Amino acid sequence: MLKSFAVTAFAVVLAAGTAIAAEPTAMAPSAKNGMFVDAKGMTLYTFDKDTPGKSVCNGPCATNWPPLLAADGAKASGSWSIVTRDDGHKQWAYKGKPLYGWTKDTKPGDTTGDGFLNGAWHVAKP
Repeated sequence: MLKSFAVTAFAVVLAAGTAIAAEPTAMAPSAKNGMFVDAKGMTLYTFDKDTPGKSVCNGPCATNWPPLLAADGAKASGSWSIVTRDDGHKQWAYKGKPLYGWTKDTKPGDTTGDGFLNGAWHVAKP
């Protein structure tokens, strides 16, 4: 219960300053049904090929897996951090793992990216 409250409180703080690259609207991660989702309820993912605090998903990868971008002035807290991408944009990470959306998820609750690329992509979980 406390963990869920902390994630929800953090999401409220982030709401004013986060965006997924593919959509310039405000996005904020929150926990729903045991996984992280953006403000629209779309599933967020992590990538095994990323190294702690570093995204390696760039170019066409980032087109298919839009990074959850952090706005200028966004502040990291607790298990949440901000990593700098190769293009200079800031991206939210949870426990050092950068977070991404997946363009083939079409509605909230979809998890079609889980296990993609021989199991390298995973639903992000608290």
